[in-house]
This record gives sequence, structure tokens and C-alpha cells, in this order.
Amino acid sequence: MKPLVYRKAKRLRHQPPVRQILHITKGDTVQVLSGDDKGKQGKVKRVHLKTGRVEVEGVNLITKHQKPTQGAPGGKIRREAPLHHSKLMLIDPKTGEPTRIRRQKDADGTLERIAVKSGQSIPRNR
Repeated sequence: MKPLVYRKAKRLRHQPPVRQILHITKGDTVQVLSGDDKGKQGKVKRVHLKTGRVEVEGVNLITKHQKPTQGAPGGKIRREAPLHHSKLMLIDPKTGEPTRIRRQKDADGTLERIAVKSGQSIPRNR
């Protein structure tokens, strides 16, 4: 009797990274909706499009133990860890409260973000 031979599944290689379209960009002011830092507001420092995560100033702080190198001393460093974009909500520039956004095309064809609560445009910080 022949032994059973299982075929290896083919691995998918060199897949292009899937970039998510987020409602948040660098420089926006956002509020945290859930988690330990619920209710905190801060400015967006960095956006990771591949993972859909966002780093916000003063929110989700972690302690990193860093070894000393020639350029920098070691020790405990407090820094921000990324949060998932679904836990964040944009702050309305008119009222200062968190709001959902709507996308609308301008006359020149560019997408602009509009706050649902006040109807005011939220400019993208470049």
C-alpha cells in the first residue's frame, strides 16, 4: 500500500500592500472613542496606511526599554503606540465636538471632507 502524500499549499508571494483609505490625515485633531484613553484629544503625528493605524500625541503611551547605543543613551522611553483608525473621530472645527465626515467633490474635482454636524469643510493638513 502506498503512503499518503500531502501536497504543500502554494504560498502567495509578492502581494502588493493593500493601502486603506482613511478619514484621518496627519495634523488632524481627533478624539479617542474607546479604550483606556477614551475621551482624550490630540493631534495626529503619523498615519500607517498599510495597517490602518494612527499615532496620536499624548494618547496610548507605552514604556519602551531601550539599550544604550553610541548615539543615544539607554533607559525607559515613553512614546505613543498606534491606535486603530476606527477608534478615533475627527473634531469639528466649528463646535469642537467629535463628528462624522462626509466626502464631497469640489468644482475643481478634488474631494473635501465636510463635518456632518455643522456642515463646515475640514481642510486637509499637508
